[in-house]
Amino acid sequence: MEANTWIIVGKAIGAGICMGIGSLGPSLGQGFVAGKACESIAKNPEASNSIFRNMIFGVVFAETSSIYCLMISGAILFFL
Repeated sequence: MEANTWIIVGKAIGAGICMGIGSLGPSLGQGFVAGKACESIAKNPEASNSIFRNMIFGVVFAETSSIYCLMISGAILFFL
């Protein structure tokens, strides 16, 4: 194989590892946040609007790190 082929393979593996590890934490965090929000709504249904709004903010902030990983893996694949 040529050296250029090994570079392409390395970039693909690096981008895959970046997305795999980088999206693991946010997905676990989002599941935890959603589960706790469901428990809180079940205990106090009157506060469901406030709990839901805060849950959405928490999920959005947790999702930003996986979006950064997507941007980095795209940079690895297309710009390096």
